[in-house]
Amino acid sequence: MKVKKDNSGSLKIVAGRIVMGFAVIGLVAVSAPVMADETEATPAVEELSPDTYEKLKTFSEILSLVEGNYVEDVNIDDLIDGAIRGMVKALDPHTSYMPPKSFKEMMVDTSGKFGGLGIEISMRKGLLTVVSPIEGTPAYEAGIQAGDKIIKIEDESTLDMSLSDAVARLRGNVGTPINITIFRETMDQPKQVRIVRDIIKVQSVKSKVYRGDIGYVKIRSFSKTTSADLDKALDQLEKQGITKLVLDVRNNPGGLLNQAVEVTDRFLDRESLIVYTKGRNEEQNMRFTTHDKVNRVNYPMIVLVNGGSASASEIVAGALQDLGRAVILGTNSFGKGSVQTIIPLSDGSALRLTTARYYTPSGRVIQENGIKPDIIVEMPLVSEEEESDEEADKEPAEKQRLRKFLREKDLKKHLKGKESIEIQGDDSSAEPQDEKALALEATLEEDLRKDIQLQQAVALLSGWEVMKKTIKTHSAGAKTTENEKISMNR
Repeated sequence: MKVKKDNSGSLKIVAGRIVMGFAVIGLVAVSAPVMADETEATPAVEELSPDTYEKLKTFSEILSLVEGNYVEDVNIDDLIDGAIRGMVKALDPHTSYMPPKSFKEMMVDTSGKFGGLGIEISMRKGLLTVVSPIEGTPAYEAGIQAGDKIIKIEDESTLDMSLSDAVARLRGNVGTPINITIFRETMDQPKQVRIVRDIIKVQSVKSKVYRGDIGYVKIRSFSKTTSADLDKALDQLEKQGITKLVLDVRNNPGGLLNQAVEVTDRFLDRESLIVYTKGRNEEQNMRFTTHDKVNRVNYPMIVLVNGGSASASEIVAGALQDLGRAVILGTNSFGKGSVQTIIPLSDGSALRLTTARYYTPSGRVIQENGIKPDIIVEMPLVSEEEESDEEADKEPAEKQRLRKFLREKDLKKHLKGKESIEIQGDDSSAEPQDEKALALEATLEEDLRKDIQLQQAVALLSGWEVMKKTIKTHSAGAKTTENEKISMNR
């Protein structure tokens, strides 16, 4: 990864904070949906203008009046903290104030010390919203979905709750339960869900092979081992003879910026721009490009994205789309394209401040806009009523599902084909069917049946070579016809 800066100022990438969603809170509880870069800095503080001093004078007067005349005794520290929180809340959902205790908690490696739910959360239009559940975690097993609104934590409303407060309430000791009340579009009324906290261990990369030569790589998050895990997965897939690739970053809330860049690097030519940032100050302007130290992968590619693909996921998808390296399929991504800088303060607290925006190689702004797929494929919404109806009609549905794996030759008293008649009675050359291989194939086909976006991606890649040959054949035929016309004209 090459990082180019517009001046000589340094910018330290912090790996192990709320960083990119997973290092602290994301792995052990929940987090904001996730910066693809969180930095630590101590910028110069500019002098305040005379108008600002006048406003601070007004603030001081109000503070004095409240302290001396409010109906009950007040805690000045709480009032000032509240004022600071209110100030940063007026900026954007990802800027926040961390009191000393919160800042210390963020600095501590909490692996094995705190329990979590396994969800990534954000504020959307003032509502605490699930960006994505992490597969295999308590939240995922409890049925929490991307887009769910968390309207209560225990008996407390989240309507006026800050993101950091929500994180603090959702985090807790391993084995302890918590009740959250969620609401989603398909529900008639909110639903309370009980989840038992656990240590969240996430395998960031997993892989499969579909239809014999189509590799599938799922990246759940961009943690510190993601690029290394991706290399292992790609090596394994290459040994299995793949010729095409599906890269799945759906419901991936993001992670470490350097990992997003390194993952993208595997699929692009050398000296290609991957992403750049622009901020108010020159030191926030950076450019990230590919380098020549990795093994490049040149398979035809489709990248799967959805509304749960945020931050680092959008950097990968945006770069591959802009540079014509992959087809993006799915639904519009989340739109988290801002950089947060952690600024320690004199009293042990810290300010987490949004300082820049991310841009794709062509100059598109990721923030708010997200990445729009080349091919839009919506996942069907299944309401609880539809699920009940399907359960009631289970036997016919099961029969229909089994028919996908049955052919004419499997039917009782089926008519023999010519080839079957010729080899009838001679089973010496017939190879026994591998039951494990058949079971795996059936499982993979079931994956495709349940996932229409993956199904479409595999279908498109399955026809890739056919389309190339057909297009070449037609092109050659068209040239021949044109040459014949020219010859005849002569």
